[in-house]
Amino acid sequence: MKSTLQRLVFRRVGLRLLGVLVLLTVFCVAPAYADGGVYVVRRGDTLTQIAARHGLTASQLAAANGLQWNSWVYVGQRLKIPGQASTSAGTTTSSGGAYVVRPGDTLIGIAARHGVSASQLATANGLGANAWVYVGQRLTIPGGTSAAPAAAATSSSGGTYIVRPGDTLIRIAARHGLTVQQLAMANGMYANAWVYVGQRLKIAGQASTATPASTATAAASGGTYVVRPGDTLVGIAARHGVSASRLAAVNGLHTNAWVYVGQRLTIPGGTVSGPVNPAAGSGTKWIDVNLSTQTVTAYAGNTAVYRSLASTGTWQTPTVVGTFSIYAKYGSTRMQGPGYDMPNVPHVMFFYRGYSLHGTYWHSNFGTPMSHGCVNLPTSAAQWIYNWAPNGTKVVTHY
Repeated sequence: MKSTLQRLVFRRVGLRLLGVLVLLTVFCVAPAYADGGVYVVRRGDTLTQIAARHGLTASQLAAANGLQWNSWVYVGQRLKIPGQASTSAGTTTSSGGAYVVRPGDTLIGIAARHGVSASQLATANGLGANAWVYVGQRLTIPGGTSAAPAAAATSSSGGTYIVRPGDTLIRIAARHGLTVQQLAMANGMYANAWVYVGQRLKIAGQASTATPASTATAAASGGTYVVRPGDTLVGIAARHGVSASRLAAVNGLHTNAWVYVGQRLTIPGGTVSGPVNPAAGSGTKWIDVNLSTQTVTAYAGNTAVYRSLASTGTWQTPTVVGTFSIYAKYGSTRMQGPGYDMPNVPHVMFFYRGYSLHGTYWHSNFGTPMSHGCVNLPTSAAQWIYNWAPNGTKVVTHY
């Protein structure tokens, strides 16, 4: 009897141990990783935890999968791990500059895998930057290159830098002796933009040797530039020493417009600042501030009499929009605010609360938003308008 009970007990214990082993096999040992840089989400995972596990930021992982950095993930979801080449069965890589979309692909993920930016890939295929792609769709990879091998160089070469895990725009800029603004402007980005693994950045001031010699010099000839693969409006402007706003205005574009390969752009020459038709004395005086083109134009009636480039507020501190009037003028005054203290600001014309048109001696980057909301003008332009416009002159600010 006792031996029978012992056998029953051992049998139950054995069955429980077997069940535990099965559970361990299913839940602990089951691979959550798939070969070729793909991770399968398991219970309890978050985007931040998965990113940290792979030496990435949540933003980098999100960008490679077309997600927001704070997106939820679900069990069984397949996430691409940027910077790792896919070798799993059934992978369709690019050949001869073409790529066939497969399940789970996003525009950002495909771009990262081929070492180009999402904007470059979108432009080469006539798509929007946030466009969806569908399985079987054929995409042209700008530059005609196939997927970069895993051992591809991750440092700069010939004016191009490939982003690697842990990089930020600030670190990359410092590594190349640039300011964040210079690096961002050369790549059509904001100074606080995120970068993702595999992204290719132009290093301002360094000639790129990655482009074939036959197309490397597609620079302006007679004031005209032909757009080539990988170009952006900001990059072209920086290469020719003009502001993106001014280049856009001359070509009838918005400052954030896409450009396409083969497009012909007029490169403006000389500065836009000075009298246009100073003899025009009739008509009501008013001042037009165009925030899209970063220009200020003084009008007498419908006739432009003076025009100048300007620097208005950034996206963080925008210039107020509307119709106002100059209510106070100062030959010079001190301007203070969070992070700045400018003594002796010349030729100040207040038109709404603390917003004013005024001369600027601390920078010359006119044509690019730079201010805390005021309208920065070259000192000579501010002086001309200051002397021309009395109190009460209408000021119209618009996009």
